[in-house]
Amino acid sequence: MAVDEELAFERLYGPWRALTPAELAELMDGMKAPWWLAGGHAIEAFTGVSRPHEDADMGFFGRDLPELRRHFDGRYHLWSVHGTTFRPLTDEQPEPLDLRSQIWIREHAQASWLVDGLITPDVDGRWLSKRDPEHVADLDEVTWLDGDGVRYLDPEIVLLFKAAGDRRKDRRDLEVAWPLLDQEKQEWLARSHGSTPTTRGARPSASASWSGGRSGTRVAERTFSRVRRTPYPGRRDDSSHDHA
Repeated sequence: MAVDEELAFERLYGPWRALTPAELAELMDGMKAPWWLAGGHAIEAFTGVSRPHEDADMGFFGRDLPELRRHFDGRYHLWSVHGTTFRPLTDEQPEPLDLRSQIWIREHAQASWLVDGLITPDVDGRWLSKRDPEHVADLDEVTWLDGDGVRYLDPEIVLLFKAAGDRRKDRRDLEVAWPLLDQEKQEWLARSHGSTPTTRGARPSASASWSGGRSGTRVAERTFSRVRRTPYPGRRDDSSHDHA
């Protein structure tokens, strides 16, 4: 986000304070439902390459929203955010504006926003992709735990969501994470997106993009044919997360 855009955003909606994973874990301590970090923090944890963050993207199952409200009751305010529409979650209006909306959390109106909660659908308690209704998996198959017990969304899934935005930070995350994915995960990501990313290697240069992007970059590893859907490879072991 450009500086002018960030200032305009803060004047309209209020400022954000980017929590660290450790701070978020402390804030969520006692929550009786699963949650996980997505977005840039998930890529940073996987690659070990740090970058600035504007917020903390936290996934949780939509069916656990009552538990999230209980966890913060009397301490923080939860707002349903859908597009440019904001509404506080209250006892009179406990439901979100939309099941695809986000839940923003802050202590009070004069405080910074702390958490960008990403409502995630489920099928009988199993994680369901917002992009592919056939992609259903146990939570342990699409997330991983770091040494401190913080759960993160798998990097290839994060990159798939980031591809739609194609912002500078998203291209940088792709640049540093792609070389660390095994071939099976690279293939799944390329096929799920419908094109192959181009990178200049493992060094973070914010130059990565998807095929058809900047000239002068090389196609990373291989080119894969486009398909409508492809099975998610899942996790055979935890070796792909040794870089966290």
